[in-house]
Amino acid sequence: MAVRKFWPLIFTATVLFSACGRGRNRVLEVAYVSAPQVYLRDHVAAVYNKTGVVKNGDRVQVLERERRFVRVQTDNGTEGWLEQRYLVSQEVYDGFQKLANEEKNDPVQATGTTRNDTNLHVEPGRETDHLYLLEQGTKVSILKRATAEKALPGAAPKPASQGRKTESSAPPMEDWWLIRDPQGHVGWVLERMVDLDVPLDIAQYAEGQRIIAFFVLDQVTDGDKKVPQYLVALTEPKDGMPFDYNQVRVFTWNVKRHRYETAYREHNLNGVLPVAVSQENFDKEGMLPVFVLRVKDDNGNVSERKYKLNTPIVRRVLAPGEVPQKPAARKRRR
Repeated sequence: MAVRKFWPLIFTATVLFSACGRGRNRVLEVAYVSAPQVYLRDHVAAVYNKTGVVKNGDRVQVLERERRFVRVQTDNGTEGWLEQRYLVSQEVYDGFQKLANEEKNDPVQATGTTRNDTNLHVEPGRETDHLYLLEQGTKVSILKRATAEKALPGAAPKPASQGRKTESSAPPMEDWWLIRDPQGHVGWVLERMVDLDVPLDIAQYAEGQRIIAFFVLDQVTDGDKKVPQYLVALTEPKDGMPFDYNQVRVFTWNVKRHRYETAYREHNLNGVLPVAVSQENFDKEGMLPVFVLRVKDDNGNVSERKYKLNTPIVRRVLAPGEVPQKPAARKRRR
């Protein structure tokens, strides 16, 4: 009789206890670790025990929040507290996934190596969201270029200028690379954080310009070795230019003198990446390397120009119906 009398109270307490447990372990959201490595702690205090460790890119479930800390659970079931600033949202992760999917077929424009540990951003800009960390010495593939306004710490806002903007009033800009890392992650890194792996044999001919893309067109035989011939895209040695490149050069190998020579150069281009390189059959000439440049006109329209290399001659390949442009006439001196 006593058991039957207290049964409603026991049942109510059990339900409440279960409800509290379910609430405590309810998943609030999914997040991802943006720091290189973070220890999980058993509670929020100055002195704590380590319950586990999470690393860059790890997925966690957020179970509870307390001030600037969150309690998380990893995919293997480990629980612990860490600071909120070490996490990014599912939305940021999805942004990287979308970027990787959109750019998966982009041709590689160059390869490079990171100078220092650097963050991979979802958009160009130092203040944009970042998730993955590239360690110093990571090999990356360069896909595209963009510019973003340079954030100047502690800089006072400039007063609005009257009339046209002058060059001095324009905000400073920085160049950014869209890269792909060895794990297939795609994102933006600051251009100066990556050293391009330009072969020294052709890098020495840059003549003070910045090489931003390079491609092997083909190889020629010189004695018992194969020597690559290159297409190189260059730009002015400063950030924020309105074009990706403004000149190209083709370096061919002279088998008699055993050295590289400039077979072709073109200046004053408003070039846009990517550059495409392939092979094409030209009947009597046979299979030749070709490259396609994307060039923007004064109205912002982008057109393609195709070229072929029949060593050591580079010629323009006109599309059906395309008329070659005549060079500007020179004025006679009197």
